[in-house]
Amino acid sequence: MCKAWESFAEDARPPSRDQPAPTAGATVDIGSVAFGRTERISTGLGELDRVLGGGLVAGSMVLIAGEPGVGKSTLLLQAAAGIEESGRRVLLVCGEESLEQVAARARRLGGPLSAQLTASTDVGAIEPLVGRADVVMVDSVQTLRNADSAAEPGSVSQVRLSAAHLTRAARAEGSVVVLVGHICKDGSIAGPRALEHLVDVVITFEGDQGHVLRTVRGIKNRFGPAAEMGVFEMGSKGLSEVPDASRFFLAERPESVAGSAVGCILEGRRPVALEVQALTAPTSAPLPRRVAQGVESARLGVALAILERRAGISLSSSDVYVSIAGGLRGAEPGIDLALCLALASARCDKPLPPGLAAVGEVGLGGEVRSVAGMSSRAAELIRLGFTSILMPAGGSGEAQGGAAEPDLEQMVPVRTINQALVRLGS
Repeated sequence: MCKAWESFAEDARPPSRDQPAPTAGATVDIGSVAFGRTERISTGLGELDRVLGGGLVAGSMVLIAGEPGVGKSTLLLQAAAGIEESGRRVLLVCGEESLEQVAARARRLGGPLSAQLTASTDVGAIEPLVGRADVVMVDSVQTLRNADSAAEPGSVSQVRLSAAHLTRAARAEGSVVVLVGHICKDGSIAGPRALEHLVDVVITFEGDQGHVLRTVRGIKNRFGPAAEMGVFEMGSKGLSEVPDASRFFLAERPESVAGSAVGCILEGRRPVALEVQALTAPTSAPLPRRVAQGVESARLGVALAILERRAGISLSSSDVYVSIAGGLRGAEPGIDLALCLALASARCDKPLPPGLAAVGEVGLGGEVRSVAGMSSRAAELIRLGFTSILMPAGGSGEAQGGAAEPDLEQMVPVRTINQALVRLGS
C-alpha cells in the first residue's frame, strides 16, 4: 500500500529454483456440490444476530471494528454470556486488558462466569486452543504476535499473518473466531485491507460517547445480507437492545417547532424513521458556518444550493446547523426531502404540519426522485402514526423486506421541491 507507514512486509521464504511445475487442479460441476443447512450460533442479542444474518456461523471469521471506548469489549462479554446460555463453550483472548479487568467487567454485567480466559497473545499458543471452544473472541487482533514475523504487534505483516493462521484453525476445527479491530483517525479499519478480505463478516460498532446510542452495522457478510443495522442503548449495566429503533429516535421530538422534519432511511432491510433538525441564524461573516452532525457535509451543501436556485430560499447570509436527533447517521439519498423541508422550515420560521413525514431524493433540477424500499418506509411511518407522507410522484421504488403496499390515501405524491414546500405552514 503506497503512502503509508509499515506497508512493507518481509517474505521470509527463500526463493527456490527446484520447485516442480504446477499441475492442473481437479474440477467439479457447480450443480454437483452438496451443501447442508448452515449451522448458526445465537449470541443472545437479537440486534447483533440481525446484523450477522441470524447468528455466528461455525467455522467463520468475524471482524468487529470500533473506536476506543465505544463499548466493543462490553459487546463481546454480553455476547459471550448469551452464547454460554445455549450450552456453547467460549474462549476469551485478553490482549488489551488483564484477566482481572475482564473478570471484573464480566461480574458487573452478569456474566459470562464460566468462559475460559487466556492472556497469551502468541498465535502459536492460541491455535491449539481454537478447537477447544465453539467461539473464540480475540480482543484485539492488533495485539497478536506471530513467530513467523519479526515485526511488532499491530504491524501489517503481524496482523495479516495472525489472521491467516487463525482463519485456517477456524476452518479446520469448525469454531468461530471473532476478532476485535481498531479504527483509524479517518474512520477506516486499522491494518491491511487484506484483513477485511480474509474474514467472512465485517461489522462496525459505532456511537458517540456523548450519546447513549450504539449501532452495529454490517459492511460485509458472506452468510447473509450486508448493510443491516442493530441498535443498542448504553447504560450502567451495559448494552440493552432497542428493537423499535424508530420510536427510540422520535421519542423526544418536540411538537410544532420550526426546523424539524421526519424522514425514513433504509438500513439493509430495516426502515428507520428519524428526525432531521435544522437551525439558521443571520450572520455578517463573509463565510457563514455550515455545521452538520449525522448528515454528510456535501449533502447539506447540495440541499442549500437546490433551495436557493430552485425554490428561491436563500441561506447565503445565515449560519446553518443540521443534525440527526439521537446521534444516528443518515447517509443515503432518501433523506434529501426531509432535509430540505427542515432547512426551509427553519429559514421561514414555520413548523411543518403535525403528522407529516417526507421520503425522497431531491435532484439538482429540484425534482423529487424515487428511492428503494418506498413501501417499507411508508409502512413504517404509518405504523408510527403519521397521516401524510410526501413521496416521489414518479413511483414507489423497489419494495424491500416484503412490506405490504401502504394505504395510498396517506401518500402525498410530489414532483418538485416547490410542490413539497407548499405543505410548509399549511
